[in-house]
This record gives sequence, C-alpha cells and structure tokens, in this order.
Amino acid sequence: MNMLRLAISIVSASAIAYEILLMRLYSIVQWHHFAFMIISIALLGYGASGTFLAFARTWLVDRFYNAWRINAVLFSISAYGGFAFAQRLGFNPFEITWEPSQLLLLSAAYVLLLVPFFFAANCIGLAFTRFGDRIGGIYAADLTGAGLGALAAVLVMMVMPAERGLNIVLGAGFFAAGIAVLNKRVLLWVGLALVVGLLAPASWVAPQLSEYKGLRAALFAPGAHVVAERHSPLGRMTVVDSPRVPFRIAPGLSFASPHIPPEQLGLFIDGEGPHAINRFDGDLSQIAHLDYTTEAAPYHAQSPGRVLILGVSAGAGVLLARYHHAPQVDAVEANPFLADLLQKQFADYSGNIFSQPPVAFHIGETRTFVAASREQYDLIHIPLSASSGGSIMGGLSETYVYTTEAFVSYLDHLTKAGILSITREVKNPPRDALKLTATAIDALTTGGNEDPAPNLVLIRGWQTYTLLVKNEPFTEGEISNLRRFMAERSFDAGYYPGMVRTSANQYNLLEAPYFYDGAIALLGPDRQRTMARYKFNLEPATDNRPYFNNFFKWSSLPEQTSAHRTSGYPLVERGYVILVATLVQATLVALVLILAPLHMLRRATGPVVNGERTRTVVYFLALGLSFLFIEIVFIQRFMLFLGHPLYAISVTLASFLIFAGAGAAASSTAFRFAKRYLRLSPMLWIVAGIAAIALCYLFILPSLFETLLPLPVPIKAIASAVLIAPLAFLMGMPFPIGLASLSERTPALVPWAWGINGCASVVSPIIASLLSIHLGFDAVIGLAIGFYVLAALAWRPLDAAKEV
Repeated sequence: MNMLRLAISIVSASAIAYEILLMRLYSIVQWHHFAFMIISIALLGYGASGTFLAFARTWLVDRFYNAWRINAVLFSISAYGGFAFAQRLGFNPFEITWEPSQLLLLSAAYVLLLVPFFFAANCIGLAFTRFGDRIGGIYAADLTGAGLGALAAVLVMMVMPAERGLNIVLGAGFFAAGIAVLNKRVLLWVGLALVVGLLAPASWVAPQLSEYKGLRAALFAPGAHVVAERHSPLGRMTVVDSPRVPFRIAPGLSFASPHIPPEQLGLFIDGEGPHAINRFDGDLSQIAHLDYTTEAAPYHAQSPGRVLILGVSAGAGVLLARYHHAPQVDAVEANPFLADLLQKQFADYSGNIFSQPPVAFHIGETRTFVAASREQYDLIHIPLSASSGGSIMGGLSETYVYTTEAFVSYLDHLTKAGILSITREVKNPPRDALKLTATAIDALTTGGNEDPAPNLVLIRGWQTYTLLVKNEPFTEGEISNLRRFMAERSFDAGYYPGMVRTSANQYNLLEAPYFYDGAIALLGPDRQRTMARYKFNLEPATDNRPYFNNFFKWSSLPEQTSAHRTSGYPLVERGYVILVATLVQATLVALVLILAPLHMLRRATGPVVNGERTRTVVYFLALGLSFLFIEIVFIQRFMLFLGHPLYAISVTLASFLIFAGAGAAASSTAFRFAKRYLRLSPMLWIVAGIAAIALCYLFILPSLFETLLPLPVPIKAIASAVLIAPLAFLMGMPFPIGLASLSERTPALVPWAWGINGCASVVSPIIASLLSIHLGFDAVIGLAIGFYVLAALAWRPLDAAKEV
C-alpha cells in the first residue's frame, strides 16, 4: 500500500506539473486568456473520471492493479501527445467569431487536453473506490504529490524549456506504473520510463506560435534571425536581429520628431513585442528620439535630482534618464531572468547602462521595493514597458502596480515637489487614461487632498499617454514648460490646471475632446455618478480588487457587441467575455458529468436513506468550491506580499496542498478525537476552525503584510508557509472524512462524489476570479466560509458512522 501511495503522489505531481506547463506553453503559443479557457475546460477530465468510474466501478475494482497501471501509462502518453496534436490543429481565436470550423477545432483541443487529466484522475479515484478504509492516506498522498509537483514544475522551467518538462511527465507515468506494485518487473518499468522520457523527440512538442504573434511576424522579415533565447517560468525571452529590415521601435514617437531610433534588437516575451534594445555607446544623440515621446514630459516640467524607475524592461526609461543627465537613478526590474539577459549577454550592445553610474540597478517587485525604500525621489517613473506584460487579447490579470494603495505609496516616497509619472498605451474610446486619472484622484483624496485638480497633468500622443501627479499643485512655471513640450512635439493636452476646452484636441484629432471632458467630469463633484454612467468600468483598482485592466460593464455589452460586428475589436473587452464564456462552458459540461450517472446510481444504491444522493452533491460540490475559493484568493493576496506571481504560486500553492495533505493524513485521528472528547459533530468543529482562521486573516493579513513587506523573500516565504499551515491543515480534513463515511454507508457513490468534487474544483477558480473582480477578495473568502458551513449542514451528523 505504501508503494501505491508513492505512485499516486507521482501521478498527482505529474498532473499538476502538466497543468502548469500547459499554461506556460499556451501563453507562448496563443495568449494567456485562451490558455486559461482551454486548460480550465480540459481539467474537467477530473469530473469525467468520476462519471466513468461510477459506471465501470465493479469491473475496474476487480482488476485494480492492472487498471491502475494502464491509466498511469495512458496519462503519460496522452499528456505528451495531447499537446503535440492540439497545437497542430490550427485553432485561431481571432477567427472564431466568423469561422464556424474554429469551434470544432476548439472542441478538439478540449478533448485532446482533457484526456490526460481523465486518466490521472482515474488513478486517484480508483484507489478511493478500492481502498475505502484508507481514503485519508490516499488523499494525503494525492495532495502532497500535487504540492511537490507545483514546486517541481517551477524548478523545471528554471533550468529547461517548458516543453522539455513534458518529457519528464511522460516518463513519470511509466515510473509510477512500475512502482505501484513491487515485483520483479520494477526495474523494467523504471528503465522504460527513462528511455521514453529521454528519447521522446523535442520537435513534437516545440511551441508553434500563432501567426498573429509579434515574434512570428518579425521573423518573416528577410534576414531576421534569433540571436538569443532564454526560458523561464516568467516568460520566454527571444531577441531578434533584423539587419536587412531594421527595427524602428519607439512607441508613441511624435510625428514631429527630427530623430530616428538607433540600431536596435527586438526583445519578445512569450512571442509578444517587440521591445527595443537600443545600441548605445555613450553618445546621447543616439537616443535623442526618446525625448520626443510622452514619457519625457516630467523631465521638461523640472530637472529631477533623484529618479526611481519602476519596471526597466529593455531599458528605454533608463536611457531617457541618462539623456536628461539625472544625477542619481534607481532602476528596478521584477524579472530576474530578463535582467540577467540584458546585464550579461547584451551589456556591451546597450552600453552597460545598468551597471554604470549614475544608475543603481535592483531586482525586485515594484511595491516591495517602494515599501522597503526609505528614500525620497524627485521623480518616480513607471514607463510604458512596465505595463506591457499583459496580453493583446485584453487583460484581466491582477496587478498591484496601479491600485489606489500603490499610488498612495508612490506619493509618500516623493519629495515635496516630486512628480509621479506613468505612461501607458492610449485606448479609444478613452478608458485606460481615465481610470488611471480616477485612481490618482482617489489616492490624493485618500491622503487628505480635498482639491486634487491642481495636482494632475494628462498628456496624450497618438499612441501613448502620460499622467503626471504631484503631492502639491503644479507651479505656473511647470505648466508653462509642459505646454511648450507638448506644442513642440504635437502632443495633446488631456488636462492641466487652468486648461480650457478649446486647448484640447489640437494635433491627434478625435471627434471631441473626450480625454479633457472625462478628466473634468472625474474632478467634479459628481465623480461617482460619472463613473456609474460611463460605458466602461472606471472604478479605481484597489488591493482588494487589483484588476486595473478590467473595463467591462454588463450594461454596455449590447452596444459593444453591435460595434464589434461593424468595426472590429475596439470596444469589446475580450478578457472578461472569455472568462464568462469559460464559466458557461465549464458549468454546462460539469452538469452533464454530474447528472449522467444518476439513473445507474439509483439502481445500484436503491432507495438510500434521507436523501443521501442530494447530500452527496451538496457536500462535495460545496467542498470543491470552498477549498479553491480560499486557495485562489490566498495566491492572489500573497502575490503582493511575496513580490512576484512566481513566488506566490510556488510557495502558496505548495504550502496549501502539502499542509492539506498533512490534514488529510490526520483526518482519521482527528475524527476519533472529536467524536470522543468534543460535544460537536467532527465536521462542525473542523468547519468552525476553518472559519475562525480565515476570518482572523481577513483582518490581520493586510496590516501584517504591510509590516513584513520589506523583509527578504526567503523570510517572507517561510512566514507565508507558517501562516498557511493551520488553515490548510484543517481544510484537508473534510473531504477524506466525508468520502470515507460515504464509502462505509453507500460505496457505489464514492466515484460519483470524486467526480462532483473534481467538477467543482474546475469551476471554482473561474467563479472566484469573477467574484474577485466585482466584489473583492474579502467577499470571496466570506463566500468560501459559507460553503464550508453549507457542507457541514448538508452532511448528517457522523455520530453513528464507524471510525474512518
């Protein structure tokens, strides 16, 4: 039995590693929203497994070890082959609205990627069905393996391309099949695992980029070729040289610019871009074109002494500071793999700009660095490159860079006359710039400024805009300097103190001065009414709802859909729509999978007592929703604390799963203890403990994170694991206790319960994301507690049940 548990851990580790690798690979091949949708549906293989086992339980249990090995091997083969075939289908998300065949290709991708999770879930579900008296240990092996697999996937992507990680998954299934039972053939299975894992051709799973990705288009240019490529969990970085058709990368460069960019290399991240790596040898005239972008505005308002650049990327912001002779520059980059690439391989090409005075280069996340800093800056600059990590399919990913709390922190680190400067891409109709303006207004009023109008300037070019914010009003001299800057470069004033409407919309013409009108409305007394009536969501993002890139409003959907049919994509917020479409698809498939076995189960179980089937549905559905609600929210919460999504996912997910596995292993002992010494149903005291800890964290985590934020990442990782441990430990108990009790009373329902929980676990992250967008993380935690209480009420008191 111990070897079987180890084999289960290996399969579970491989399955979650496969999921993480798929997300990484599909972010390269397609875009992250479609990656989320495709893989979310594919995970319904866990639900399909429960349905299948409900029908085939008796036949499979009689042939348990052979069936288990076959499923483990089929998991490995289908994991490797599924991705290889899925990306060769030719699915193109841009054609899905007018080409019906794309829906068939999407469905085929779902099936190909669903199959591996189906076989992996069969391995676990079969064990639950066969060994009903050892469910706690089996579930512990499942969760612990999953936790270790999440860590392993991240580590693998640090040392090799994600597609090579599929070779490890391929070999792991064969290895698990071999060790499930110790016999003379174990060495044969182990050797087969090594041979299969090592010899599977890498070309079969090499990512094939969409033709709409920037990298694919760039390589079509004559003579264009890749000069460097780095793989990491944070993205695949590709550097391209195009000597015959040179890159001319200067986002938002004024049409009035007399300067052209120097020789450049194109930097692509996950195939998107390019960002410019400028050749620089110290001659400032080479980078004079940067002074004709909206990002240069704060350097013309005043001559800053100490500059902080948050989000270095390829280094354009650093070059701009060098061009304006900033005497002291702190440059911060969150991606250590990108920083290593630029500081080493392309240091000479770019003039060693990150390692020479006056630049001090730092690896760190924006909010973490600012919180830990005791410096005051004349200019805090968040360049355009810092906002370009999202997908061109529209962004819903959480970002803590543009929340109200972030703005307050930035403003606190400015000198008395210092400027906060943020540059982003113009979106028409206006929404991005207005939402950023609303966030700045919210931050200023939060800090006690009752009249923020004199503290803001908005400058618009044809492609980019720059928002300038101060703690004190802009001086007449600064406004005069900025007006001259705009006039010389044909940039439009979106807003500045004292501006009149006729001064707007002079160069990059729109039908009306929308940016000025929007800014004036937001600065007026009816700001809340303005945001409520506007066609896009302009509510400032907060740390509780850090979705700055969500502009979607249900009330505007009919108009947006109509405009989509006539003018393409400018109005439809596709990221949100895709999220909703994923939920609809997942819910429909989940309902089919849950309801399909009902007729057979009625015949197998007969007239079960007191609505056993109904309680089974409610109990395991509620557990699947509540567990993932809390897990997803904690990952997002700890993202700010740990300083990077990579750390948050690896530390938080692994901690939850491993400590929940420990709770599952202890569930039998906990059940007996509660039954003997406590005057409550065991399920009630477990749920009471979960609710108490979760509610406590709602109140103490924000202030605790604020206090601990400046600490080094290793110490914060340990603190995170310690905080998660008691909550996760208790969260690991209800499922094995309930499933073991069900196995004793009505064993025919065990596979069905496993499938119900699997379906809920797939749907719950999608629901949690949507609820977080609209209600915030705190509300999702509250709902999770409610679902745990519902589970406790749905399951009848276990006093009469046998020991687990």
